[in-house]
Amino acid sequence: MPRLIMLALIVLVCAAPGPGPVSLPAAAWTVGFAQVGTESSWRRAFTADMKAEAARRGITLRFAEAGGDAQRQREQFKDFIDAHVDAIILAPVVETGWTDLLRQARDARIPVFLADRTVEADPSLYVSRVAADFNLEGRLAGAWLAQASRGACDVLELQGTQDAAPTIERHRGFLAVVSLFPSMRVVGSAVGDFTPEGGARAMRDFLRDDPKLKGICAVWSHNDEMSLGAIGVMKAAGLRPGHDQFMVSVDGASAGIFRAILAGEANMTVELKPEIGRYVFDVVQGYLAGKRDYPKWVLIPSDLHTAADAAEMLARRGS
Repeated sequence: MPRLIMLALIVLVCAAPGPGPVSLPAAAWTVGFAQVGTESSWRRAFTADMKAEAARRGITLRFAEAGGDAQRQREQFKDFIDAHVDAIILAPVVETGWTDLLRQARDARIPVFLADRTVEADPSLYVSRVAADFNLEGRLAGAWLAQASRGACDVLELQGTQDAAPTIERHRGFLAVVSLFPSMRVVGSAVGDFTPEGGARAMRDFLRDDPKLKGICAVWSHNDEMSLGAIGVMKAAGLRPGHDQFMVSVDGASAGIFRAILAGEANMTVELKPEIGRYVFDVVQGYLAGKRDYPKWVLIPSDLHTAADAAEMLARRGS
């Protein structure tokens, strides 16, 4: 199927690497970090990396996690403003509802930096977003599946948190690819909130309607945690995930997904690197030291992993 393969490949673009490390003088800066929560191994690894990188650089990091509650996170953000921190790093639960708080931070002369996710607000209200390309992740997953299925596939989709940036963009990116193929389509979609429990719940609902997933070629999940939850439910129902259905997801942060790939129960994952503290703090420190020419989006590269390198990745993530 050379034409199908060509169509799949033309949507792939190479993510540009982020900025290299910068050497800056030490300063007694206090930075607030408003994190989404602890919903996945990727999120926990991201938090641990941010804390370690701040400590390495001598930055006092005031940390708050919202448990996936958008209103709680807005209150935590306001607490950072009231505490007059030197800067705020925000990984928003949802995209909306940030304009007023960002204006308050601007009026208090506190620069705001977005990490991982984005917001719907005037870009002048924050310095920069340091993140991977969620849309590209969806396109990479869609392109791999187009090749693996030879352009003919009915897909079930496990979506992340509603209105969250990665949910929106991974969905759009995936659809941008599969829409190129007349015999590829998403035939069912459910929200799993980026958790294994959510993925399991969504899959149980799918199986209630179709116990054998008849005609379903693939399960596309917005993160590995939901995919792993779905895999457990599918196996308990007598299905063979990874064989009867392709299992395609995003994160590549935990050993679990690479064990599943090596066991033949999953097929690929697009790596969203959790070790992004160095990228974020390079920008934060540079700005606080007087550098002002940062782009609005500092891009972190993404990688795609399959059985070909799962053992290597398992060793890296910890067996």
